[in-house]
Amino acid sequence: MNPPSPPSRRTLVAAFLMATLVAALNFGLWWWANRPTAVVDWDGPVGGFAFSAFQRYQSPFTDSYPNAAELASDIALLSKYTHRLRTYSTLDNPEIPRLARDAGLQLLAGAWLDRRWEHNERELAALIAASRRYPNITRVMVGNEVLLRNDMTPAQLMAYLDRARAAIRQPVSTAEPWHIWMKYPELADHVDYITVHLLPYWEGVPRKDAVGQALMRYQQIKDLFPGKHVVIGEIGWPSNGDRYQYAQPSVANEGIFLRQWMNVARERGIDYYLMEAFDQPWKENLGEGRVGAYWGMFGADRKPKFPFSGPVIEDVDWPWKALASAALAFLPMLWFARRYGRFKPAGRLFFLVLIQLAAGLIVWSVTVPFQFYLGVIDWAMLVILFPAQLAILAVLLINGFEFTEVLWRRKWLRHAGPLEPEPGAPQPFVSIHLACYNEPPEMVILTLDSLAALDYENYEVLVIDNNTRDEAIWKPVEAHCAKLGPKFRFFHLAPWPGFKAGALNYGLKVTDPRADVVAVVDADYVVRHDWLRALTGYFHDPKVAVVQCPQAHRDFERNPFRRMTAWEYDGFFRIGMHHRNERNAIIQHGTMTMVRRSALEGTGGWSEWTICEDAELGLRLMHSGYELVYVDELMGKGLTPADFKAYKSQRTRWAFGAMQILKGRWGWLVRKGPLTAGQRFHFLTGWFSWFADALHLVFTLMALYWTAGMIGLPQVFSLPMQLFLVPVIGFFFAKAAFGIVLYRARVPCGWRDTLMASLASMGLSHAIARGILQGLVKKKGEFVVTAKSRRIGGGAFGAFAPVHEELLMATALALGVIGMLHAYGGTYLEGKLWVGILAAQSIPYLSALAGAWIAHRAGSEIG
Repeated sequence: MNPPSPPSRRTLVAAFLMATLVAALNFGLWWWANRPTAVVDWDGPVGGFAFSAFQRYQSPFTDSYPNAAELASDIALLSKYTHRLRTYSTLDNPEIPRLARDAGLQLLAGAWLDRRWEHNERELAALIAASRRYPNITRVMVGNEVLLRNDMTPAQLMAYLDRARAAIRQPVSTAEPWHIWMKYPELADHVDYITVHLLPYWEGVPRKDAVGQALMRYQQIKDLFPGKHVVIGEIGWPSNGDRYQYAQPSVANEGIFLRQWMNVARERGIDYYLMEAFDQPWKENLGEGRVGAYWGMFGADRKPKFPFSGPVIEDVDWPWKALASAALAFLPMLWFARRYGRFKPAGRLFFLVLIQLAAGLIVWSVTVPFQFYLGVIDWAMLVILFPAQLAILAVLLINGFEFTEVLWRRKWLRHAGPLEPEPGAPQPFVSIHLACYNEPPEMVILTLDSLAALDYENYEVLVIDNNTRDEAIWKPVEAHCAKLGPKFRFFHLAPWPGFKAGALNYGLKVTDPRADVVAVVDADYVVRHDWLRALTGYFHDPKVAVVQCPQAHRDFERNPFRRMTAWEYDGFFRIGMHHRNERNAIIQHGTMTMVRRSALEGTGGWSEWTICEDAELGLRLMHSGYELVYVDELMGKGLTPADFKAYKSQRTRWAFGAMQILKGRWGWLVRKGPLTAGQRFHFLTGWFSWFADALHLVFTLMALYWTAGMIGLPQVFSLPMQLFLVPVIGFFFAKAAFGIVLYRARVPCGWRDTLMASLASMGLSHAIARGILQGLVKKKGEFVVTAKSRRIGGGAFGAFAPVHEELLMATALALGVIGMLHAYGGTYLEGKLWVGILAAQSIPYLSALAGAWIAHRAGSEIG
């Protein structure tokens, strides 16, 4: 149990090389995600731009329009790349024709038509007037995707077109996607040329096939209208937003598509306007989703997104981000590789990769928002969820450390097995305390019989029954103690304060003065005959204050519910306790534990201010400088909780007590003092997984609120970005994988029992969350004894009575999934991810329902 020796020079060199290797892999990963793509250069003018002139924070929805100076600046910039612009409305920016004329640009001027008939008349009048006034207006467009939006009938649109053609000398057209022209070919009789929109993204075509798809649609329209000149009024690819089927928006994909298209269009003499000149953030609210904001060749900052020559790179800033993530991770990686040189190389590399991935995710999370046009609500969500992402990463690293140490240690540093006293050494006198309240007498008698059979001379057994009112329950136990002889003493306390701790403190007062060790056992445990003889040898070391054996269970094999819970408990004692024991930081439990009497009384006895007096005592003894020994030997076995209600209430009590201890001993845990860094680490982080359950509940309630908003008020509540969703989903799967792999490595059960134990564990999430949240706001809690004998329920409906809150949460999440599928279908990747998150969030609640049903069906069969 000696501390590890300082790292050798060889270990330091190996640590540096490992950290450097992982940092290099980090650069490689960033490079791979942003590897340059070779594509044909473009060196000529662009055929034309669709031109919406709104600046970053302007929008027609807020009546915020660019002024003349902003328009002039935009037009001057575009004049360096093209000779032609296309507009959609004449009323919105009436100065564009003049400014375009002054810059030497030709204009395809548009009139915006929709369901506002008075507005349509004013738009048409303005278009006619501008066309007559400005000779640089070479074409006009009456309506844009009017039929696609079902804003009017074909006959109504054709009437507008006929009026425009009669009043305007320039060629007149209207713009629709290719399938609208094919659906209404009669529309061609009312235009002078065909204006078609070809946007392969909205057909879900992969970028590599997009140019071919556009050419194929273009030829279909030419073949359908052989006597008409065909103009492509919109063609482009978005640089950001939601994937649509096989079409992935990205800067690289936009650059590749546009450069390929412009070269093909020049070779074939195709008349086109790129969709579009500048990103328009306000278009996110047009029903296209987030992608609507990112069709510009220039960003909203008026900077080009990609070069016209040379390779195209998705993120030109990736080297700086890679450097930042490597710098953030390097010192922690170096420290870990040095400090834990005793781990196998594979384990050290695994955890270094985990550290580097966490650092990379932090850098990515900080920088990605600046690639989007986020609104106030988006930034509010980011402010709320970014700390949650940091918490998720912390939990993942903590779990990853346990995973690494358990799987890749060379040996346990503090492994302890049975240790009998040396021959001739005196046996310590042990006072065994059994506190009970309202326990079935036959169960307690079985425990007493096992204690009577101990292969040990110097011991006594004190049975302290506190507050049991029914004499028919405690009188048989009293009689059995008398039958077993003078080693067994029975005390009935009524009324008595302090719950179990109060009873145990009374036991200290009446303990035999000869006692060196106080042992505690629960009323349902059957102990091994060599329990005391095999372990009391540790107390010859004056530094040892506690010898703790695992909680274990019996008579569960034929009962499915008891079986799944027995294996769920076993995981902590086979995995977590060994991990904590490496740094003398085990959780002391209130059964199968032995405590040095002088240490127990000298530090204040059992604490009655917390309902987890056992864990608090262990922490207090560590604070006093004592060693706690964990012996992973099954020296006694008890009964599992009888039903799901008892199972839940026990875990809620543990969570509540943990919060009491955390609040009461906070100063010990955060300030440097008698506790070692390892002990503080385990007691602060050991409950992080339970905090994660509490955060899960809070996050679920927030997700339900947001889901209701997206369904009911989509104009206010938008789909969350992948930025918020991918880490959450990744954390869920990583945590599940860690748990299952550790179970398979450490717990001697089959795959079925592993999965059923996982089901039992997940089913406790809501109970733990309630215990954590109550413990944070309440000072005192009630010690609820865990029922070990079955309580009769009320039929099938009664089976779910203990999990009625989980049933409500599962129902709400199911309605959220149905509502999202109905409102968004499978159109947007973010929508699919959100549905996936809602489904993942429902797993703990569905697990609780399954656990309650299994407990109901299993009945009370044991043995």
